[in-house]
Amino acid sequence: MLSAVERKIEQYVRELNDKEVENLYHKLPHGKRLRAKLILRIAGSDLPAVKTAAVVEMIHAASLLHDDVIDDAFTRRKQPSINALYGNKTAIMLGDILYSKGFFELNDIDRRISKTISNAVTQLSLGELNDVLLSKYFNTDKSHYMKMIYQKTASLIEASAEAAALLAGKAPAPYRIYGRNLGLAFQMIDDLLDITSDSETLGKPALHDFVEGKTTLPYIYLYERLDAPGQAKLRGMHAKKLSVEEQGWIIGQMEEHQILMQSYGEAKLLIDEAIELMNEAGETALSDIAREMIERDF
Repeated sequence: MLSAVERKIEQYVRELNDKEVENLYHKLPHGKRLRAKLILRIAGSDLPAVKTAAVVEMIHAASLLHDDVIDDAFTRRKQPSINALYGNKTAIMLGDILYSKGFFELNDIDRRISKTISNAVTQLSLGELNDVLLSKYFNTDKSHYMKMIYQKTASLIEASAEAAALLAGKAPAPYRIYGRNLGLAFQMIDDLLDITSDSETLGKPALHDFVEGKTTLPYIYLYERLDAPGQAKLRGMHAKKLSVEEQGWIIGQMEEHQILMQSYGEAKLLIDEAIELMNEAGETALSDIAREMIERDF
């Protein structure tokens, strides 16, 4: 079914009648197409579902293009990013083109779907802004972090599940909660992987988020558990290049205070709720997707 989504995206890109855009699009790594999988699992593979999945994946690709520019990221899924290859201006404009084409195609699907996806993109953009603002200081407020990851990551996954339920004539509420929980847990696990995975696995330096100024959930929890000198030490390392000794101290403190398991446990609670909702709805395939989110190596 995903092949139909890929063909639809390529059709949309060809309709732009611009060879440069086609060439640039084909240089984008496609990833796991999580959002498309959700939509197809919930709504089936008829044309409206395929169109919705294609649009959502185009919007997701656009957001990653902009994200790489904001983060000065030179790799994406272990491949050179578009901004690394062609510069920030090209990456931004390609993102704008994919956003614009995606919104244009939404008009031919369903007004309810258009509103659901459009609202999520607004939230996504707000999340990008909040991510930048939060990176300017050492954030110790969990609520700020949770709001940001909801907007930046979970909102589009939530909208994907809700839109698919609307297309299939299913009650949208449990699917909305499922998508929200899945998105939050997905980002929380990603933030854990930034700490626990080696640089080769990540495709970026370990502890990269903290060096970039991002105070993710494990750092917030660690700060709460440290004494005053430890808190001052952690603050002093924020948004700076870390020595091997400093990296070792952070990871050692995480292990001593069982921060990683605390953060993992919170993500698991979200996934358990999502699985329970889908089991009640008879959607065991969606339960399997949720389990994959929490069972990634870290």
